[in-house]
Amino acid sequence: MRFKVTVVGAGFVGSTTAQRIYERGYADVVLVDIVEDKPQGLALDMMESGPVIGTDAKIVGTNGYEETADSDVVVITAGLPRKPGMSRDDLLLTNMKIVGSVTEQVANFSPNAVLVIVSNPLDAMVQHAKAVSGFPKERVVGMAGILDTARFRSFLAMELDVSVTNVQAYVLGGHGDSMVPLIGTTTVGGVPVSDLIEKNRLEEIVQRTRDGGAEIVGLLKTGSAYYAPSAAAAQMTEAILLDRKEILPCAAYLEGEYGINGLYAGVPVKLGAGGVEQVLEVKLTADENAALMKSAESVQELVDVMAANG
Repeated sequence: MRFKVTVVGAGFVGSTTAQRIYERGYADVVLVDIVEDKPQGLALDMMESGPVIGTDAKIVGTNGYEETADSDVVVITAGLPRKPGMSRDDLLLTNMKIVGSVTEQVANFSPNAVLVIVSNPLDAMVQHAKAVSGFPKERVVGMAGILDTARFRSFLAMELDVSVTNVQAYVLGGHGDSMVPLIGTTTVGGVPVSDLIEKNRLEEIVQRTRDGGAEIVGLLKTGSAYYAPSAAAAQMTEAILLDRKEILPCAAYLEGEYGINGLYAGVPVKLGAGGVEQVLEVKLTADENAALMKSAESVQELVDVMAANG
């Protein structure tokens, strides 16, 4: 029997995530959206690709939640996308209501699922999903660090003209301007990146990573990134379903790790069948630790705003 994955939100991120998971063949997929007939049409189109790509998995679209029952993983991408000139924080209260409503529904129909939150502003939304679902911290996790790390690795590989597979890096902290690329532990083929790229240029690459989402929004004019975010969400889903125990940077609920308590932050975790099975504490420099604390403070501000408007 195949696994079952629900993806909520049939926009570009959600539909591409559903497609990536469907094409891997080990999970049946339910695509949910409030727009009548949209998820049904997208799912039908994807299903008809099955004979070409060689998958017998099933994919259906729906406007309700009954068909999502007993999902193993639920990926929540629902919410308004960022528009040019809009910060992630501008989305806070609107997406808080959307994510809260979706979480209530999926938690009701799939009480044993692992929730993977993709909606922005990410760190606040995953905190809200945990509160609304009542799920244990291990089963509510946010997708941000994989995407930010992928951007950082991509830019470093471009700079050095090497394979992305040779670039090992972590980006921690919040998803946005306060993210924390760990220069001290970043290596290229085992060589410290600071030995290969001079400091000022490295700082420019770090800043481009922080602005990665905004750069794409500016280029697209009427949309935001979805290929890389969907790839990251699919990687997390696979790690959970196949119990890969993969070490990935994700938004996890911290209870004292890194000196942060009662808050979601992007950190390296072991991701397996139980969701977040372990938080790994990487040794940080004083500057990196200060940046992570600043990032946590930014997330706490958003959480406080949600609490005041809840």
